[in-house]
Amino acid sequence: MMKLQKTISTISLAVAIALSGMAQASSHREAPNITRLPTLDSTDFYLFNSYEAGRTGYVTVLANYIPLQDPQGGPNYFALDPAAVYSIHIDNTGDAVEDLTFQFRFSQQLANDNMGVKLPIGPAGNQKMVAVPLKNVGAISAGNSAALNFVETYQLSLVTGPQQSGTKTALSSGSADGSFTKPYDYIGEKTFGNSAAYQSYANQYMYETSLPGCDAKARVFVGQRKDPFVVNLGETFDLVNYVPVEGDSAPGAGDAAGFPGGITQNTANDDLRGKNVTTLALELPTSCITGTGNGVIGAWTTASLPQARILNPNPAFDNTEVNGGALVQVSRLSNPLVNELVIGVADKDKFSASHPKDDGQFADYVTHPSLPALLNVLFKDAVNATLGTSIEDLAPTNFPRNDLVTAFLTGVPGVNQLSTVTPSEMLRLNTAIAATPAASQSAFGVAGNDLAGFPNGRRPGDDVVDIALRVMMGALCHDIPVNGTPTNLGLCEPADAAVGNVSFTDGAPLDASMIDSSFPYLRAPLAGSPN
Repeated sequence: MMKLQKTISTISLAVAIALSGMAQASSHREAPNITRLPTLDSTDFYLFNSYEAGRTGYVTVLANYIPLQDPQGGPNYFALDPAAVYSIHIDNTGDAVEDLTFQFRFSQQLANDNMGVKLPIGPAGNQKMVAVPLKNVGAISAGNSAALNFVETYQLSLVTGPQQSGTKTALSSGSADGSFTKPYDYIGEKTFGNSAAYQSYANQYMYETSLPGCDAKARVFVGQRKDPFVVNLGETFDLVNYVPVEGDSAPGAGDAAGFPGGITQNTANDDLRGKNVTTLALELPTSCITGTGNGVIGAWTTASLPQARILNPNPAFDNTEVNGGALVQVSRLSNPLVNELVIGVADKDKFSASHPKDDGQFADYVTHPSLPALLNVLFKDAVNATLGTSIEDLAPTNFPRNDLVTAFLTGVPGVNQLSTVTPSEMLRLNTAIAATPAASQSAFGVAGNDLAGFPNGRRPGDDVVDIALRVMMGALCHDIPVNGTPTNLGLCEPADAAVGNVSFTDGAPLDASMIDSSFPYLRAPLAGSPN
């Protein structure tokens, strides 16, 4: 038994190289081109039945952008691109074409008609009005933002039908021009006060809005939040400087009764614990987004720029370039880790620019994934020679990998598969499966006997790093609990995945207790200057 444990632990160390594909967390900096466009970089995408008390019958969608925000990253902080279109798409028919698209377009303004706040500088007779170099000139609070020198607003529209040819309706915040306001980033406690005070300030910009043909109202919020994603990055890049198997008998048990030398859960392993993101949040009435299908929806987020950008050689505020031409999609995200762990480097930018209906071009990456095969080539002989074993293949041997096709491209029958099945990479949610209250959620979602979690949608408290590692290495070939009963999904057999039942983990814990239990669910951002 001890020899088997050592064998599995050593194999697991090899498998952990897979984590190095997660270049900067879930989808932070996931493709070469998007690293040059951080304001359009989608970091994480969430889709789940709302579990806030009293919000049954609503679906929450969260699209995070601008990765790796240092809270102290001033003086300009993290504005969104006013030339871009940020979109959240929903397919409710199963043809992998959007039926509903929520489009966000941002604007930015300085005080005094874009001249900015000016102060009188110099003595009488030699005094000049000079613009200040900062985006705020004093304290800001709920109901009082007079000291704010910079404001972001946005227009929100709903396109019904395909994004390029559908019917577009402007949604209103209720203000005179219908625009919405994005709260300023959490500069620090001298400007905003403590986290509770900042939250009160930000809550002013949580809106209700009417959707065409829908009796119930949607909720909208855009603003900076604490990055909810967790991942162990530093030690992974240091030649996987840990054994990525649970070292306790259960996560957090603290008994060292798991795999010898295995990593144990510790928030210190989360290298994003000090980072913020920018969140586009919607809470939508379920009955108004499911259409005439079977109650399952697919969703994804994209960001697009005009095709041409000509830089202004004499720039001024909000006049740094001229943009024109058709919109070109440069960012795309639904399921976590797909572009990191599945798509080859040569096609990562193509995937970012593609649409779900065209995902057949990437099918080989899913049916015949290269990463497990690479691990086998690199480590099989060494593992067998060192341990005296004769494991034929460390990677799953079922081809095509129908387990991955189901997880990423079609959905699981009876769980989150649309009535019409078009293989395509979307996050799929069965809106008829009741939300699990926060206190009862499993961080392992469906694999943790919680059908309301990943891959049935994704909640912020779902530990998708651990789940994805296990699925990649064949977890779905082994029994998983379905309504409490160990069940083989019939996609492959245990013999197909020699290490498919290993408890892979990066040791960075995540669960619903680390997330708020009301819209927009993600916690207030970290202060740039805490007291």
